[in-house]
Amino acid sequence: MTYPSLLPPGSTPLEKSLEQIAATRLDIATAVRSVWSPDDCPIELLPWLAWGLSLDNWSTNWPEPIKRERVRQAISIARRKGTAESVRSVVASFGGSVAIREWWQSEPKSDPHTFDLVLNLDQADAPASAAFVDQVIAEVNRAKPVRSTFTFTQGINAKADIGLIAAVRPTVYARLPCTAPAAT
Repeated sequence: MTYPSLLPPGSTPLEKSLEQIAATRLDIATAVRSVWSPDDCPIELLPWLAWGLSLDNWSTNWPEPIKRERVRQAISIARRKGTAESVRSVVASFGGSVAIREWWQSEPKSDPHTFDLVLNLDQADAPASAAFVDQVIAEVNRAKPVRSTFTFTQGINAKADIGLIAAVRPTVYARLPCTAPAAT
């Protein structure tokens, strides 16, 4: 197979022959599309993909689904950095949900440029350790508007079933006769 030449027209026949030999020896099949896909990238190359997408923080302790979701959301978070939506996206990439109440939504109104953050880490693959929550808060600090400050509350999602428990207790009723006292 002859490959198209990249050499200038004045190249010698030796240079053209060496180019063709090198082209056949270096024709290595690479799956570039799969390496740049967060879903198809091999796990050992995922930190390099995160670096290539300018992800601010990376931890080898995260479970694989969280790593892939962080890489998947990297561009959309960077586009909206400094907004409430970017804070929601950051928390969602860690497998959680968040409720945000900004200063102007509070009654009475809070101090300007403050917000309240209630964080729920509700996925089974999200570890509930203090170090993991600290990492989420650090990412929220990177994604929030720089001038804003927030108060943090961690919430808990719990599931329970409601059952009906009944007990039967026999009771005896007795009617007491009441008579008016006799007038004297």
